[in-house]
Amino acid sequence: MRILFLSLLFVSISSANPETIQFESQDGLLITADYYLQAENAPLIILFHQAGWSRGEYKEIAPKLNEMGFNCLAIDQRSGNEVNEVINETNQRAKEAGKNTEYIDAFQDMQAALDYATTNLKPNKLFIWGSSYSAALSFVLTATNQNKITAMLAFAPGEYFKKAGKPSDYISTHAALVKVPVFITSAKDEHKNWKAIYKALPSKDKANFLPKTDGQHGSRALWEKFPEHKDYWAAVTKFLKAVKYK
Repeated sequence: MRILFLSLLFVSISSANPETIQFESQDGLLITADYYLQAENAPLIILFHQAGWSRGEYKEIAPKLNEMGFNCLAIDQRSGNEVNEVINETNQRAKEAGKNTEYIDAFQDMQAALDYATTNLKPNKLFIWGSSYSAALSFVLTATNQNKITAMLAFAPGEYFKKAGKPSDYISTHAALVKVPVFITSAKDEHKNWKAIYKALPSKDKANFLPKTDGQHGSRALWEKFPEHKDYWAAVTKFLKAVKYK
């Protein structure tokens, strides 16, 4: 019993104090990420934050995913700033180097995170999890890397890239190529933003969730301070368990 208690205590401490690591993006920019280790052989979830934020979006979420048996890698994309007292270090470096930091510019960071995880962490299963603009880009990432990805979760995706010169159906077109299981959720009034994306998904293993109340935008829907967080967590847990043990 004492050994079990100490083991659980170690996991709890490791989750609360992730290892901060760095690796290069495709253009050489240094990316900062927090690695939440649950167990060496556990499946991995790569966590991408929403607009104007940082890896701090997952300070509360990642430890709970650890408890569910997943390792987590929460990264700072170059398009972002700060949340939960965590500054986006990748964004700072990008600005100092005079690099563009629009949503679409962050895709190379997401690809680099996937490549880093595949090469260095070598999980037996790998999940992609995006929030807002990164949820949308996760469809592009998954469509072009399906041999590496087990499943993906998208919190409040949409066709956010018209200003970047992309077609109005840019995300839906990529969603149509995604064959792995997909979960989509958002605030209640955001359903219109991803309805066509969800319809385009060919996979039978797709699921979605909309709250009965207004809900929240992005992964923050899982934060305990929001009244709907338990409902969101129930839907996420159901999906993750189904895919994890498939």
